Amino acid sequence: MASAARALGALVHKASSLSSSASALRSAAVLQGRGSAGGSARLFQKHAARWRISTFQPLCMGRRSCKIAGRKDAQNLKKMKRNSKIGKEIVAAIKKGGPSPSSNTTLAAILEKARELDIPKEILERNIKRASEKGQDTYTEKVYEVYGFGGVGMVVEVLTDKITRSIADIRNVVKDCGAKLADPGSVTFRFRQARVVNIKVTDADKDQLLTVALDAGADDVIEPNFDDDDDDDDDYDDDSSEDVSERFYKIVTTSENYPVVLSKLQEEGLKFETDNGYELLPLNPIEVDDEAMELNKVLVSKLLELDDVDAVYTDQR
Repeated sequence: MASAARALGALVHKASSLSSSASALRSAAVLQGRGSAGGSARLFQKHAARWRISTFQPLCMGRRSCKIAGRKDAQNLKKMKRNSKIGKEIVAAIKKGGPSPSSNTTLAAILEKARELDIPKEILERNIKRASEKGQDTYTEKVYEVYGFGGVGMVVEVLTDKITRSIADIRNVVKDCGAKLADPGSVTFRFRQARVVNIKVTDADKDQLLTVALDAGADDVIEPNFDDDDDDDDDYDDDSSEDVSERFYKIVTTSENYPVVLSKLQEEGLKFETDNGYELLPLNPIEVDDEAMELNKVLVSKLLELDDVDAVYTDQR
C-alpha cells in the first residue's frame, strides 16, 4: 500500500508540474459571423446550422457589459463543473480499482486527462483522499430529461454518490421553476453526441479554420451566435476585446477522428480549448421568444447550481 501511495503521489506531482505548460484557453469571442460565406466556407454549406449549446446570456436590454458578464459566468461555471467531475471520476476509479495508477488503468487515464485539462493539484489530492474515507460511496452516472419552456428540451448529466438525493434535488428545481420532468428517452433523441473542439475566435481566422477542419475530415464547423446589437453599442470599442474573449468556434467530429483534428490544429499552430471534448448537439435547434428564453435561462442556472449536476444541454437556439 505504501508503494502504491508513493506511485500515486509521484504521478500527481508530475501532473501538477506538467500542467503549468498546458495551453489552456480562456473564453470566447465576437466576430462578424454572418457576412459573405466565400471560399472554403462553401465546403460546409450542407452543415450550415448554427447552434447554441448550454450557454445562456442574461437578458439585459442591450447592456453589453451585462452580456459579457453572463458569458464569463458561463465559462467559469463550465470550468468548475469540469473540475468537479474529474474529482468524482477519481473517487469512482479508486473505489473500483484501488489507488495505484500502475495497476488501475482507469485511474491512470483520469490523472492523465487531469494533466491535459490543467486541473489544480489540490483538487486531485483532495479527491484521492476522499476515496479512502469511511462512508464515501462510489459515483454513478445518470441522465435526466426535462421539458423546458417554448418547446425546448433539456438533458441533465449527473455523476452522483446518492441517486435518491440527485433526483429529489432535480425534481424540486424543475417544479419550482414551473417546468416538467420528462420520461426517459423523451428528450435525448433530439440530440447527438459528438466530439467537439472549442477554439477561441481570436486565435483563428475563419477561412483558415474551415480549411484545416475540412482537411482533417471534420463533420462541421459551428460559428458562435451573435447578438443583434453587438455592432450597435456606443461602447463597442471599449468592450469589444473583452467580449471577443468569450466566443468560440466549434469543430464537430467523430470520436475516431478527434485525434486527427487535434493533430491538424497543432500542425497549423492553432490553439484550442483543453476540455473533455464531448458535447450533446441538438439536431433541430428551437427558436423561442424572450420570455421563454429567460425562463429557460433561470431553469438551467438553478440546475447547474446543484453539486450532482455536471452539465445541462438544451436544444434552444
